[in-house]
Amino acid sequence: MATRLKQVQVEALGEETQGARRASEVSSPSAGAAVALAPDPEVVEKAGRRRFTAKYKLGVLEEADRCAPGEIGALLRREGLYSSHLTTWRRQREAGALAGLTPRKRGRRAQPVDVQGARVAELEREVERLRQRLLQAETIIEVQKKVSLLLGIDPSPSASSGRP
Repeated sequence: MATRLKQVQVEALGEETQGARRASEVSSPSAGAAVALAPDPEVVEKAGRRRFTAKYKLGVLEEADRCAPGEIGALLRREGLYSSHLTTWRRQREAGALAGLTPRKRGRRAQPVDVQGARVAELEREVERLRQRLLQAETIIEVQKKVSLLLGIDPSPSASSGRP
């Protein structure tokens, strides 16, 4: 039924506007309501930062350099750029062609790896662990001496070595 309605509306339009130029498929407001599609209402949750390659930047700069003074605005609108992009990219190009146009990594700079410092820290941890074990062993020996005194066993080393 809906397709038949479309066909009738298109045929009616064809008869009314015979020989006239149309900018789009539908020129009549009444027919436009039946055929027009609603725009997608979906909105992107979070916009992502755009990244431009050095090759793209150089291409846009070359094209901007060839433009007449009034044409740069059209170039910017077509590419979806701002004039500040061109200004920044021109400064980067003057600093050094491709090297200046490559994007820099954002955030803090990585700390250089200190191999000797890491080894020293590891050894210090090991020394502390061994000190703890030594303290524990000395405590155990002291307890053994006290138990042997309570039981009447001679804890001296000469007494234990005299046995066959």
